[in-house]
Amino acid sequence: MVHKQGRSLPESTSEGVNTKDEEISPVSPVPSDIEVAQSTTMLPIADVATSLGIAREHLDLYGNFKAKVNIHAYADAPRRGKLVLVTAMSPTPAGEGKTTTSVGLADGLRAIGKKAVLALREPSLGPVFGMKGGAAGGGYAQVVPMEDINLHFTGDFHAIGAANNLLAALIDNHIQQGNILGIDPKTITWKRVVDMNDRQLRHIVCGLGGKMQGVPREEGFDITVASEVMAIFCLATSLNDLKERLGRIVVASTYEGEVVRAADLHAHGAMAALLKEAIKPNLVQTLEHTPAFVHGGPFANIAHGCNSVIATDMALKLGEYAVTEAGFGADLGGEKFCDITARSANLTPAACVVVVTVRALKMHGGAAKSQLREENLKALADGLPNALRHVRTMRDIFGIPTVVAINAFPTDSAAELELVESKFREIGVKAVLSQVWAHGGEGGRLLAEEVVRLCEDQNGVGSFRFAYELKASVEEKLTAIVGKIYGGAGVELTAPARRQLREIEARGFADLPICMAKTQYSFSDDPSALGAPEDFTVTVRNLKVSAGAGFIVALTGEIMTMPGLPKTPAAERIDVSEEGVITGLF
Repeated sequence: MVHKQGRSLPESTSEGVNTKDEEISPVSPVPSDIEVAQSTTMLPIADVATSLGIAREHLDLYGNFKAKVNIHAYADAPRRGKLVLVTAMSPTPAGEGKTTTSVGLADGLRAIGKKAVLALREPSLGPVFGMKGGAAGGGYAQVVPMEDINLHFTGDFHAIGAANNLLAALIDNHIQQGNILGIDPKTITWKRVVDMNDRQLRHIVCGLGGKMQGVPREEGFDITVASEVMAIFCLATSLNDLKERLGRIVVASTYEGEVVRAADLHAHGAMAALLKEAIKPNLVQTLEHTPAFVHGGPFANIAHGCNSVIATDMALKLGEYAVTEAGFGADLGGEKFCDITARSANLTPAACVVVVTVRALKMHGGAAKSQLREENLKALADGLPNALRHVRTMRDIFGIPTVVAINAFPTDSAAELELVESKFREIGVKAVLSQVWAHGGEGGRLLAEEVVRLCEDQNGVGSFRFAYELKASVEEKLTAIVGKIYGGAGVELTAPARRQLREIEARGFADLPICMAKTQYSFSDDPSALGAPEDFTVTVRNLKVSAGAGFIVALTGEIMTMPGLPKTPAAERIDVSEEGVITGLF
């Protein structure tokens, strides 16, 4: 394999921002991600499983290069691996390359003789066909088969969407067939979902056409990754746990104000039946044949943003190092991994990697995207407080030993790289140059060595802890997130949110953790407030209980749970040949 000087790829799911990177990609031609992936010889997935110690009888093969692993096979095995969490600075249209870094780190750990396993999220079709394109890593740090992973894969998202929409159908059918429970249609909070960016479905009216066509009411769709079923799927520890969580979903209220759950509609058994195969973790491989579980995929700006607990647990049982990724920045996926996922599943990260790029830092410092090729030490210095705050969050708030990965670009100058390294040295954190896009595992050796050092250092920075305690009030938890993690002054609840808060408290849900739905581009709820803003107030406009997932969703700013397509969708560049070869997925 020939490794070429490369670039890093963006991560974004918000509407209307084109993160494709034509104008600042290297001048010299480089192969596209899909060309790199298609030129790689993969190992039979059964051989990859054997390298992990997984017996053939525990595999359900999906062709030669994908498999699902029986969830019961290692249920009683102890966790023996060290958990490494990868997160990042606040994303920009310039891209940060968090998934690429995660893949390259796992390959780097294998390169230095460690038995590493990846545990990543599955891509959503919405961003794949929207503005992001593929989401399986990039360059020479990818999981493969990338076309399958980015498209239908093993059908998990379809199963999740079907389970979600079965519940929606049962709600409306119950009302149509006499409404024995007395459901007030105006209180229904359960939406249908589709795994596509389709703004046309955000607000609709359904049940039109007469008495036999259902009860007319206002409705709307979410994207599948925003469904509570997705969150439950990712947080469940077994099939029984999944079914019990599905039964706890709150879908509406009665005319008397009583909570209506999925179990009241006898929906949870059938929903779990739709998910019984999907809940098995998907096993694939990297370009360098490192085993990778790719399973579950909520967005971190509108959900908790972490892959399935079952997959992470399996990686910890089968490997010496389990590398997992939390979506977007440490303020979103990183915080939610610690306060929601780790708390729920009793996970303790041994080390954290915060991914930064020189060009993203320059954008946070005021540089235009068209100027990112140019050395700009002032913009870089002005943007560095963003990354510094993320690093302090993971190290000082959550107590996780932390390293910074500088995702290398050919336009980074020596002076810019030195400035980044020096600023992190000042706060006692090592910044390591990562060249995994261009050189795969070899380009991740230095990062892997620092991660191992942090994991093995018994004199690390404190011990893992949470940003708030569950016994705190909802407002105290919201204030802790805004103050400790975002650096803001406080939180303000709108009148509707306050009414919802009173309901939450009256119904006994106040002791749940918080899942903030917030723009990924800023610490604040204003996506244009780049860098490290201070003294801002975050406005919470809606509070919703996800009782099955086990958290309270707080919607802030203008965040939406159904994205739209950009002016030029990535779908327009995707094609397939007569021979079945796909092009255009990056």
